Amino acid sequence: MTIKQIISKVKENDPNADVDLLELAYEYAAKAHDGQKRMAGESYIQHSLHTAYLLAQIKADLNTVIAGILHDVPEDTEYDLEDVRKNFGDDIAGLVEGITKLSKLKYRGVERYRESLRKMFLAMAQDLRVILIKFCDRLHNLRTLDALPQKKQIRIARETLEIYAPIAGLLGVWRLKWQMEDLCFKYLEPDEYKKLEYKYEIEKKVERSKFIQKVKNTLGQKLSDEGIEYRIEGRFKHLYSIYQKMQKKDRKFDEIFDVFALRVITNTIPDCYKVLGVIHSLWKPKGDRIKDYIAVPKPNGYRSLHTTVFGPDNKSTEFQIRTNEMNEEALYGISAHWHYKGEKGGAINEKNQPAWVKDILNIQRHAKSTDDFINTIKLDVFHKRIFVFSPKGDVFDLPEGSTPVDFAYHVHSEIGNKMNGAMINNKIASLDEPLKNGDSVEIIIDKKRKGPNSDWLKFVKSNRAKEKIKYASKGSRFSQLKKIFPGM
Repeated sequence: MTIKQIISKVKENDPNADVDLLELAYEYAAKAHDGQKRMAGESYIQHSLHTAYLLAQIKADLNTVIAGILHDVPEDTEYDLEDVRKNFGDDIAGLVEGITKLSKLKYRGVERYRESLRKMFLAMAQDLRVILIKFCDRLHNLRTLDALPQKKQIRIARETLEIYAPIAGLLGVWRLKWQMEDLCFKYLEPDEYKKLEYKYEIEKKVERSKFIQKVKNTLGQKLSDEGIEYRIEGRFKHLYSIYQKMQKKDRKFDEIFDVFALRVITNTIPDCYKVLGVIHSLWKPKGDRIKDYIAVPKPNGYRSLHTTVFGPDNKSTEFQIRTNEMNEEALYGISAHWHYKGEKGGAINEKNQPAWVKDILNIQRHAKSTDDFINTIKLDVFHKRIFVFSPKGDVFDLPEGSTPVDFAYHVHSEIGNKMNGAMINNKIASLDEPLKNGDSVEIIIDKKRKGPNSDWLKFVKSNRAKEKIKYASKGSRFSQLKKIFPGM
């Protein structure tokens, strides 16, 4: 990797970027790391350059790329953070400081490990760019994991799979998430990885490629006839996601049909819907597999149309339809979102902070212990999310398995406290009924109701609902005691 490659990628993202500062950062880091080697034997500066290049690939702003080059300087060289600040300013120094703090969090047993995770989440909530640098740092480390002892390989791979990959998914940085997952899979389940790789790469690749070309030819001709500008890409699913499907559905590889998807990229949102119409005119759609994430984006900002049809030879074929901007945001997540919206860096704020980051801060405030914090994060934030509508059409994202009570407390705590019943899709429903993606939920309230039923704690899923019910229940018990003992 060379600094010229990084400069080229940065200028591709932003022609006005101050590449002189980028070259200065490289010269500074190269001098600081002079003579240092990695475990694999390469010069240490190569790790810094690879980290910076990965950041440029996901369209991170210039200061974040520079911080990627400098991220190991204060920890591993004679230059300190104040020296970085003096040469590159407060914003870059702040990012380097954030990543330096995270780099000090080594595995020292379960208790310290959990405390490390707590600090990592808080660092992320302060400025998400720090965690983007950590992702790219971690991905390059995974690529060079062969040089480490097996015990360390397994520890790093498991930590990445359980913590970093889910956060990458929440941030929508799928390009990094998929790569991290496949590399971790290779070290954690080597036999399964080799078997799947053989079937996927050797046995079926030619057959799949021919099928994809057949679909492209048919659809491309029709789109051209309709005057729609387009680009069609065939996307093969990643090995770890296929392995997960095989485990979850207890199926063999040959029984997993959606191992690839075709992506149609257009210029405008109206064209996306036109493409959907053309696809459905060519092949019969599966009614339950049409999803409109353009009208209702995912919590991480992901936008696209999804449909699965009975394609050529009646084979199940998945399509994703999106604009160029949506495609970049789908691959690079929040950093691409900032890039397109002109938000060239700066700490995350209320305007552009994802809802789940606010959840992290809220959970941290109410957690009784580090264990409580980490367990709640895993259950509440990393859980799959569903979209639920209010009668007015407002969209709420909740953890999978949430109930009408969870929904009520996400609308407003008083709605939850006064809740007396619920309607799902205009039908009366029990309060513990699990909600599904796209449900419309109406809460029936009783203004005279004193507070929630503590039995609701047995089935609610979200941390917010649990905290509000516990808080209201405590207040209710205190009021009852005051009636019995008026002098309290």
